[in-house]
Amino acid sequence: MPNAKVLSEKQAIVAAISEKLKGAAAGVLVDYSGITVAEDTEMRRKLREANVDYAVVKNTLVRFALDGAGLNELDSVLNGTTSLAVSADDPIAPARVLCEYADKLQNHFEVKGGFMDGRVMSVDEIKALAKIPPMPVLRAQVLGTMLAPITSLAVVLKAIAEKQGAPAEAAAE
Repeated sequence: MPNAKVLSEKQAIVAAISEKLKGAAAGVLVDYSGITVAEDTEMRRKLREANVDYAVVKNTLVRFALDGAGLNELDSVLNGTTSLAVSADDPIAPARVLCEYADKLQNHFEVKGGFMDGRVMSVDEIKALAKIPPMPVLRAQVLGTMLAPITSLAVVLKAIAEKQGAPAEAAAE
């Protein structure tokens, strides 16, 4: 039986992880065994840029935290080396960055599981989620789709005006 000081420290860690999980839009658990320091440093930098909290966690402590957050279905993946990436803002950011590294470091880095909005997700769902473009790209695609008919109309009107022999600027006046 651990002494009271150690036990209270572990309970504080579990409480902090539980709060982080409850306030998170999404999170991903990964097995980081075999990753080099340089690769880990680069990955952590990208995660910070994406506003994702990333930490190596003890399986026992994160198991208690997951159970406290209602995500006990992830208990089965808590073996070996485990790290947790959580984002409160962008639910796709942890999956995008970690799946990129899992593809790059195939034998050393593996996605174990994850969750989004309190729902446990499989590895395949996380990989599919990671393929969604970032929000600015999605906005640009929607805007481009909305502007396409107007742009096409302008091109056709310009072609008609130039076909009739007048320059486009003169036809506009």
